[in-house]
Amino acid sequence: MTFEPGELTPDRSARHFYGADLRRHRMNADFSLAALAGEVPCSKSQLARIETAESIPPPGLSEEFDRVFDTDGHFTRLYGLVSREIHPEQYRRRMEIESRARTIREYAGLLVPGLLQTRDYAQALFRATNPKATEEDVQQKVAARLSRQRLLIGDNAPDVSVVLDEAAIRRSLGGPAVMRAQLSALIDAVNTATSVVQLLPFNHGEHALLGGTLTLMTLKDGATFAYEESIDSGTLMEDRERVNARLHAYDLLRSHALSPSETATFIRSVMEALPA
Repeated sequence: MTFEPGELTPDRSARHFYGADLRRHRMNADFSLAALAGEVPCSKSQLARIETAESIPPPGLSEEFDRVFDTDGHFTRLYGLVSREIHPEQYRRRMEIESRARTIREYAGLLVPGLLQTRDYAQALFRATNPKATEEDVQQKVAARLSRQRLLIGDNAPDVSVVLDEAAIRRSLGGPAVMRAQLSALIDAVNTATSVVQLLPFNHGEHALLGGTLTLMTLKDGATFAYEESIDSGTLMEDRERVNARLHAYDLLRSHALSPSETATFIRSVMEALPA
C-alpha cells in the first residue's frame, strides 16, 4: 500500500505551520518518515501526526530536528509558540506573562503545582480529571504541561517560591511509586539557586487562600500579576489593588510555613510512609 501524506494547512495556526515546515525540511533533506524516525527519538506514525498538526512535538524533539536539519534553533524557537498555543485561550495570556516573569510565587492548595510536576504525576492527574480522554489527549496535555517547565532551565530562569499545603503531598496520585517519585522531585527543588519550596502544615488551620491556588508573577520592570485558578477556569488580575491584596495574603501565609529544611524533612517522612 502506498503511503499518502496528510494534507497540510500551515496558515491555520503555529502548530500547523510547525508541521508543514517539518515536512518541508524533511523532503528537502530527502528523508522518508521512517528515515527521520531513525534519526530522532520519535516513531514514524507520531512524526506523521506532527506534520499534519494532529499531535504536538514532545519536549526535546525540536532540538533533535534542529540537529538533524542543521536549522540553527529554528524548530526550538517555533516550539515556543506551539507550546503556548496548545493551551486553552484563557491560559495563554497567563503563560505569556509567566514566560517573562523574573519572580514566580505560588500557593498550591491541593495539588503539586504544574511547574514542579513529574511526567507520571501529570499523567495520573489528567487521566483522573477526564476519564474519557484518549491516551493521545492525555499525552498532549502532559507535553503541554512539561513544556512550561523549560522556563526553569538556563541562565534566565526565574526565582520560584512555592508554598505547598500539606494536602498536596498527602493525597496520592498514580499510586505509591508515582507519588514517591513526585515527592523526591519536590525535595530536590526545596532549596536551590532558583527555587524554594515551603510546606504549610494542617495544624496552621484556616487562611485567606484556602480552597484555591494563587500564582504571582513579577516582571523585570516590577509589574506584578496575580492568577487564581479553580477546577476548570482561571482569573488573571492586573489591577494593583487586587494584586496587592493577594501579595499580602501570600506573604502572610509564607510566614507561617515551615522552613525549607523542615519542609524537606516533612516531605521525606511522608515519602517513607508510602506503601512499598
